[in-house]
Amino acid sequence: MERKGFIGGSDCVKIMEGEWEELWEVKTGLKEPESLLRNLPVQLGIHTENFNLKWFALHEAKAVVAHQKEYIASINNIPVKGTIDGAIQGENNIIEAKHTNNFYNMDKVLTKYMPQIQLYCHIAKADGAYLSVIFGNSKWECLHIAYNQDYLNQMWELVTQFWTHVQNKERPVDREATTLSTEKIQLDKMVVRDASRDNEFVSEAHAFISTLNAAQINDRAKKNLKNMVGHNEREVFCDTVRLKRDKRGAIRITRRTAHNDKV
Repeated sequence: MERKGFIGGSDCVKIMEGEWEELWEVKTGLKEPESLLRNLPVQLGIHTENFNLKWFALHEAKAVVAHQKEYIASINNIPVKGTIDGAIQGENNIIEAKHTNNFYNMDKVLTKYMPQIQLYCHIAKADGAYLSVIFGNSKWECLHIAYNQDYLNQMWELVTQFWTHVQNKERPVDREATTLSTEKIQLDKMVVRDASRDNEFVSEAHAFISTLNAAQINDRAKKNLKNMVGHNEREVFCDTVRLKRDKRGAIRITRRTAHNDKV
């Protein structure tokens, strides 16, 4: 497969993950792209894609059209290409189908593929994308991700830096992975709110932490905190606690630590 002369969705993933040197070799023609014929995860994803799209259509009651449509565009004079798994009939949304292992979760899949999804939304001029994921052979989840211009702009600064190396034929070095904030990106039409400057929320959060062993006071603080989560908010946090809504609408409170914030 020809990979020179443009940036694609998987290239954005590699750039954000810091894998610059090998990608540069491919983009400058010094190295042939890796053959994916014997790559089991990739081939499984290809062979389960149609089933994935049918499963999505069945459970979400939406019709998938425009299978494997290629888009060609340019962003800040950088040629880009992307092949969209499908579009949603009657909506300005696309769909991206993934098949991963049982040890992954939706948060990890979302973090890894957010660069690809945002690029595809941009070149397809879509409002957002449905991320349809099969985990192993036992679980399926779906999430709608809104297009976010700010995320794309920040990502494109790194893409531009990489592309300058390609144009100048200057070998780059690998770098630390870059993870951009997704707090402002709507997931299933819900956002994240930093409540660190909300005195009432912070007060109740400290009460929640300091009274973990006092069941009655703790339950009251938990109830008050949950009531402060807006109907359009998927997550609310401050320096001590994080409240997160799951797909069923239930809100879970966890204590914030340096460890679980990195997970």
